Amino acid sequence: MPNDLVSVYIAHGQVEAQLIKSLLEAEGIPVMIAQEGAGAAYGLTVGILGIAEIFVREQDAGKAKEILEMGESNGNEGNEGRSENNNET
Repeated sequence: MPNDLVSVYIAHGQVEAQLIKSLLEAEGIPVMIAQEGAGAAYGLTVGILGIAEIFVREQDAGKAKEILEMGESNGNEGNEGRSENNNET
C-alpha cells in the first residue's frame, strides 16, 4: 500500500464500503478499499473479517472526512460504520 494513503472510514462489508467509495469518488476523491480476503470472499459484514477500511490520499483526507461527516449529520446516524476521526466503536 502506498505510504501516502490514510484510513478515513471503517465500513462493515463490501456493500457499505462500495457506497462510501462511490460517494467519495463522485466528489473527485480516489479511494482504495482494503478488506481481509476471507471476509471479502464470503461477503462477511460482522466481526473482524467483515471490516472494510476506506483509504484516500493524505491530501484528500480532510475533504473526505468532511463529506462523510456531512452524510452522518444529514440523517444517516444509523450508519454502522465509523469515521476514523470518531473515537466511538
